[in-house]
Amino acid sequence: QVQLVESGGGLVQAGESLRLSCAASGIIFSVYGINWYRQAPGKQREKVAGISSGGSTNYADSVKGRFTISRDNAKNTVYLQMNSLKPEDTAVYYCNAVRVVSSLITYWGHGTQVTVTS
Repeated sequence: QVQLVESGGGLVQAGESLRLSCAASGIIFSVYGINWYRQAPGKQREKVAGISSGGSTNYADSVKGRFTISRDNAKNTVYLQMNSLKPEDTAVYYCNAVRVVSSLITYWGHGTQVTVTS
């Protein structure tokens, strides 16, 4: 059974930091690309950052320079270090694992809430 479990969310003030973790089980973690998405109330889910199986990273413009995604294949875990948080970063953050073989294989976690107050 595949599981992606997010943790590390919480309530912080603007300017503070959080580190989210996404722990995976039931998959060969190292061959999956991992993405972080977020969804704020009343808004569509948006991609925040991604890291490929080879370690290449990409970020949404809104978080470049503030967020860093990394992975530890030995621990089957991906991290999202979030610095200089802003109230507009408030959302539920979801972990997503993706692999393209003959078709797209994708899994989602249940999310972790991040709330940033001004």
